[in-house]
Amino acid sequence: MATTEDVKKLAALARISLPDGELAKFASEFDAILAYVGQLEALDIKQSSEKEKSPLRNVMRADGTPHKGGAYTEKLAAQFPAREGDALSVKQVIHHG
Repeated sequence: MATTEDVKKLAALARISLPDGELAKFASEFDAILAYVGQLEALDIKQSSEKEKSPLRNVMRADGTPHKGGAYTEKLAAQFPAREGDALSVKQVIHHG
């Protein structure tokens, strides 16, 4: 059975403050939670030493260059509203202050 001291220690570990008047309530709730979770021990879980293969798999493409580097750079940059040399210029949206 959880005591109010146990609840104080858990509250300190969780960095929460509890009023002294609620410690007894939380101690009884803590016992109820542990009893509920304790029901998991009664489950009969099949344990297999073999790993089952999952039907899911990742589909990856082979590494490589899909097209010549820089082939579309000028075409994309020409559609941009503002440029400063080779850099594309955008309006500042984050204000410090």
